[in-house]
Amino acid sequence: MQTEEIVIRPGLSEKNYWKDLWRYRELFYILSWRDIKVRYKQTVVGAAWSIIRPVITAVIFTILFSKVAKLDNPGVAPYALMVFAGLLPWQFFANALSESSNSLVGNSNLITKVYFPRMIVPASSVITSLVDFAISFGIFLVMLVWFQFLPPIQVLALPLFILLAFLCAVGIGLYLTALNVKYRDFKYIIPFIVQFGLYITPIGFSSSVIPEKWRIIYAFNPMVGIIDGFRWCLLGDPFNPVSLGISIAITVMALLIGIRYFRKVEKTFADNI
Repeated sequence: MQTEEIVIRPGLSEKNYWKDLWRYRELFYILSWRDIKVRYKQTVVGAAWSIIRPVITAVIFTILFSKVAKLDNPGVAPYALMVFAGLLPWQFFANALSESSNSLVGNSNLITKVYFPRMIVPASSVITSLVDFAISFGIFLVMLVWFQFLPPIQVLALPLFILLAFLCAVGIGLYLTALNVKYRDFKYIIPFIVQFGLYITPIGFSSSVIPEKWRIIYAFNPMVGIIDGFRWCLLGDPFNPVSLGISIAITVMALLIGIRYFRKVEKTFADNI
């Protein structure tokens, strides 16, 4: 009969942390699948909320900015398509940020009982948000057929912008979830951040309506370049490479800062949670 020897040494978990992320990949799958199954459990319409929410939001934004504010789409696509193309990455980012920022507190029993790389928990929450994104993207495909609009060839670059939105959500989410463990006030601050971001992000309008002198400053919202990139890929709308460059730089910075801070305070999670 073979026995497995477990060796516990000081600093060993630090040395093998990134290897442990791969070793515990099954836990990553389990947490992701669990979150998907319970997301709309015991709701009246269930998973239909993932369709109802983006559709209602898109209708409101289209009426508000196109009919009331009389804004135009600088591209050739119908205004409703422009709104939904901007809503796709924002909805994913907002959902991922909200879910990941509360993920550690929501899994406190697991955090305090067993060892595993804690980064798995917020990362699995971000993956879960990809399911809603996929459903919303399916709605967008139906809209393309309805409006008889054919995406341009640059649609092939769309996975790169999805990856950029994913990394941005992971970086900011890691930082916020670490703060939320220590300072529970962030439970109330994060929804405000998401709500505020909805109004300063070009979802219901094109970023081209921003005056030229303010566009560089406006682009420091990393979702500006990402949303512009989505519209460029899906609709062929005008694209500002400067905004993309700023979004990439901020995303990389947020990811590095988020990982560094998360790893720095990770040892205290079990005590503070």
